[in-house]
Amino acid sequence: MTELPPLHLDRAGPEPLAAQLADALRAAAAGGALRAGDRLPSTRELAAVLRVSRTVTAAAYDQLLAEGWVEGRVGAGTFVTAVPAAGPAPGPEPRREPADEGARIELRPGTPCTEVLDRAAWRRAWRAAADPEPDLLPRYAGLPGFRAAVGEHLLRHRGLVARPDEVLATGGSTGAIAELARVLPEGARVAVEEPGYRRAADALAAAGLEVVGVPVDDEGLRVEDLPTGLAAVYCTPAHQFPVGGRMPAARRIALVERARVEGLLVIEDDYDGELRYDVAPLPLLAALGPDVVAHVGTASKILTPTLGVGWLVAPPVVRAAVAERRERTGSRPAPAGQRVFAAFATSGDLARHLRRLRRELGERRRLLVEALAGVPLRGDRAGAHVLVPLPDAATARAVQAAAAERGVGLEVLERYAGAEAGGGIVIGYAGSTRAEFAAALPVLAEVLEGRVAEG
Repeated sequence: MTELPPLHLDRAGPEPLAAQLADALRAAAAGGALRAGDRLPSTRELAAVLRVSRTVTAAAYDQLLAEGWVEGRVGAGTFVTAVPAAGPAPGPEPRREPADEGARIELRPGTPCTEVLDRAAWRRAWRAAADPEPDLLPRYAGLPGFRAAVGEHLLRHRGLVARPDEVLATGGSTGAIAELARVLPEGARVAVEEPGYRRAADALAAAGLEVVGVPVDDEGLRVEDLPTGLAAVYCTPAHQFPVGGRMPAARRIALVERARVEGLLVIEDDYDGELRYDVAPLPLLAALGPDVVAHVGTASKILTPTLGVGWLVAPPVVRAAVAERRERTGSRPAPAGQRVFAAFATSGDLARHLRRLRRELGERRRLLVEALAGVPLRGDRAGAHVLVPLPDAATARAVQAAAAERGVGLEVLERYAGAEAGGGIVIGYAGSTRAEFAAALPVLAEVLEGRVAEG
């Protein structure tokens, strides 16, 4: 465990202790006292050292987790993943040109397509975000304009009716999951998809919950395999990560009904929910069961992680518990990204961006399917990634290595569940430019040639 520098908290000051602690840890990282990879003390150990309640340290870690500075690793602890750095006004991260020495074309999943983002509209949104007067008091539920913009977005693009007062701003999907984890009973059992989104599982485990893996198939989480005695279920029904299944209506209804009977909270992560091809939309779990479903969304995949914002629509008792904990600990999502998102949405630029995004990713999906004709693909009817099943994990690692030698970065399925998940390559087609993606397609075809037939 890394020895921390002195962390000074002003107990008589107006700033909540949790916010002070998060600021102090950020400052330590910016000053070099903490580095990427350093392991932080547990919330209990740090609380004892600082002589504060564990609620304070847990809230500070939650805030840093939501911002991406730290990550929780199951059975290992909490680690620094990045350090703050001074720089120019935020914007979409610049791309390296493929011609740079050692450059790679990254086809890993989970990154947004910033190539289609209208830079003029982006700048307008940032200018509009600077117009309002600074807030005098923190808004723990989020800015009213942001909550109204999210409600309109959910209605128009996801078919979910949510009043502004039913929306909570968050620091992103993982941050929202971490907050939900903290209002569940300590030590409760929570089911997650296996294979699935590891950061979500880590956030749940970091809160002291018992995480139980449940298998998935081409239709998402297998509801019939859920064990009894659960407090909550986490799933990605719009486009299961990483296998890519879309949960059909009948299975969605079965999950909601089981949640009502057993008193479960269903955490619906709307991963890739705005992206679908050649298929009709399916009802959100939150629309089917608003009394038992907490709906989580983020701007990171449809725009950019630069904003650091997301949203949570949950049953009243859950929403109230999250809001009360924020006020008690002083943790809250940063308002700057909320202002930019609200400006971008209310101007109509978000709707225009989503139309461009669907067209662009739909075309990339078509190019991928054509280039890999004869190769079985899973999850190509929605989202921005596909899974290529392979005979075993060793074959997948060999394909990954062969692609890396040719300058193309791929991800293996076992990263999301271990070797027991079987073999597979997960291909993301949003994070590269169109030119990079086109250049990578012949490499994909070549490294996969003969591999599938071996299975």
